[in-house]
Parts: sequence; structure tokens; C-alpha cells
Amino acid sequence: MSLLERPEAQALLEDTVMTPRTVRGCADRLTGFLTRYLPLFYRAESRAHLRLAVEGRLSGLERKTSEPIAREADVPRRALQRFVGAGDWDDEAVMAQLRQHVRQDFGDAQGVLVLDSSGFPKKGQDSCGVQRQWCGRLGKRDNCQIGVFLAYAAAQGHAPLDRQLYLPKRWAQDKKRRHKCHVPTTRKYQAKWRIGLELIKRSRDVPHAWVTADDEFGRVAEFRAALRQAEEHYVLDVPCNLWVRDLDEPVHPRGTRRPRKPPFRRVDAWMKLQPESRWQAMDIRAGEKGPLRVKVLRARVQTRMKNRVSGEECLVVIRTLEAEPRTSYTLSDADPNVPTAELVRVHAERPQVEEIFQEGKGEVGLGHYEVRSWTGWHHHMTLCLLALWFVELEKRRVGKKNTGRHRLSSAGHVHGTAPSPPATVCGHRPQSKRRSAA
Repeated sequence: MSLLERPEAQALLEDTVMTPRTVRGCADRLTGFLTRYLPLFYRAESRAHLRLAVEGRLSGLERKTSEPIAREADVPRRALQRFVGAGDWDDEAVMAQLRQHVRQDFGDAQGVLVLDSSGFPKKGQDSCGVQRQWCGRLGKRDNCQIGVFLAYAAAQGHAPLDRQLYLPKRWAQDKKRRHKCHVPTTRKYQAKWRIGLELIKRSRDVPHAWVTADDEFGRVAEFRAALRQAEEHYVLDVPCNLWVRDLDEPVHPRGTRRPRKPPFRRVDAWMKLQPESRWQAMDIRAGEKGPLRVKVLRARVQTRMKNRVSGEECLVVIRTLEAEPRTSYTLSDADPNVPTAELVRVHAERPQVEEIFQEGKGEVGLGHYEVRSWTGWHHHMTLCLLALWFVELEKRRVGKKNTGRHRLSSAGHVHGTAPSPPATVCGHRPQSKRRSAA
């Protein structure tokens, strides 16, 4: 009997099929979903364009810019382009309403705010904020725009919360380019980590226990200090070349019993010196990749960056036991009483959310835009995040039989999620269900 002929495999395959019955009523649910946002659009024309723009981003169109969406709906494209690029509607009010919606439907006291930056490759020099810079999507420096995003991970599922375009220093200081792209005069240069703090502040009312982010944010001592000052608990990735001092390591100079402080070492070099007895084994489940065996190392440390020494923090090293092990280094302000398993759970949410945003670039057209202004970028992203939020609600509805979201059980497991329907289930051409990495 082949692997696919086994009963358990057949059950999994049946679960991946998207039938007409599954998606029946989706259009009506989209109408109900948008009802709470329509009062923010004062003109009847704008309300019609909202529905059209979101529906187009949920469709099966290969490219989800205004022109193909308008062509598919047989409406004038210029009006829709104007609505997205320069429409007189308040995208920040829409995002505030989205956060209230998330709080109402997904609110979880143990939720996690996930901060992430994402690059959008662009040609030319006219799009707001574009310049040659590191683009994670391409894995190299290239011409692109950078957006900073905040998402939510909770027991009910994942949801987008906020977004802001990164404005490089050269752009922030160029009055002519700012004026041409309609950058608000109140917007000054902000490092990405400062933008992240602003997004987190705007989402304080969404119930959560933790903030997590990759090492672009975690390496910044000022960012971690600002989170502590705001009483935001965090689990942040840090680079392998971070210098740490193990506060649990006793050191006595030769010939004396008087202890002195342990030396600073690169965190990857420090890890290699640790005895096997300090490692704790755990099983985690990352999306649909199946159970993954890892070992976890925890210690109280101080960090040194730019000749500054931090206060005490909690270092957690997570190493997979694959043929080619992957190692993650994280810092947290966690109290010693917080279980290590909880910190591993929080860390596991970040790649899940990153995968959702990566899928969103194609599924709801997050990366499909031709706007050049500050307003156009934020309008486009707001419409995409609305569509992405609707998709997450549909995932929960379709996956009711398995709604577990990376919770650590008493046995130390991080549970997986139900298979996710594609964003096109409410579109003009419903397609068969694909398995999602989320």
C-alpha cells in the first residue's frame, strides 16, 4: 500500500478539497464583513469602490491592480484608480476599525503582536520611498520600497493590524520629492524600529501578552529598552554575533575566591561552550511541516553593543535537530518564572505570520500596485489588509474542526493549524483548495 492509499492520508486529502458547498454564501459574508467599514466612506461611489476593490483582491485574477479589477467588473478604470491612489477617504480610520474588529473576533489575552518589515521591488525612482536597499524578498540589495507591518497571532488565528511605509533619510530630506509624492509634512525620518514602536502603540488595545520580531528589530538595544519602558513583554530574534555575558557562569580568578563577572562572548561562540545538560528537548509543530524536534537553551545574560551594557535579559537559543540544524537566538524580558515552553511558543508565531504576508503578496495582491504617492501606498495596503483579514476569518470558518494555533500542551508540543483556503474562494472564479504554509 502506498503512502497516499493509507486511510489517514486519504482523510487529509479530502480535507484539502474546496467544494462549492464550502464557499457557498461567501459573497453574502463579504457583504456582512464590509458593513462595519462602509460608514467610513461618506459617498455612495466610494462605498461601491470599496466593495469592488476588496472583491477584486479576493478574486482569481493573476494581477490585482485597479485596471484588471475594473475590466473584470466592466466598470471605468479611472474612477477605481483614483479611489485607490488619491481617494478622499481616511485609511487610518479604516485600520482603526479593523483593529477593533480583530479585538472583537480574535481577542486573546495571550496573543502575540508580530512585527515585520517587507520589501516591494520597484523600477524607477518616482515611487514614494523607493531606493536601493536591502530587499528580503529578493535576498539582496535592490531598488525597492519597504513597508513595516504589524500582525496578530492568537488562539483563534492570525490577523493583520497595521502598516506604514518606510521613508529613507534621503527621501525625508528632499522637499521636492516629498511634495511630488504628497508625503505629509508631519512625517519625518524614522528608523524602522521607531515605526514599529508607533504601530505597537496604536495596537495597545488589542489584547496581547507578547511582542515578537526578527533580528532587524531585536538587535537594537534602544528598541528593547523602549518596549520595557512601555511594559511590553517581548521575545525578539537577535543575530549570532551579538555579545553576551552569561550571568549564571561563576568565574573565580586564579588564587582567589572572590568572584568576578564572566567575560562577554559572541552568542554563537558561547552556545558551543555549553554542556549538554543545559539543553532542554521539545517537540514543536510549525504549520504543516509536521512535528519538529528541537533543543532549547536558556540563560540570564547581559548584552554589549556600542560599548554599552544592557540590564539583565533572558537568552533563549532554539536549535533544530535536522541534518542541517537551524539555530535561532532570542532575547526576552521574561521573568524567570515564565516557562521556557511559553517563550518557544511565542517565537514560533513569527514565521507563521511572515508566511501569511508572503502569500498575501500574491493571494490578495499585496505586492500588486502601481501607485506612487504616500497616500496611494497606504490606501492600497489598507484594502489588501482588509481582504487578508476576511481571508483569515474564512480560514477559521472552514477549519472549525481544527482551530488549534501553536499552543504548547502540557506535554510540551506546539500544535499546528487547520489547512487554509485560498484567498480566491470569494472571487469570480473559485478554485480548488491549496494547502497553505500558514
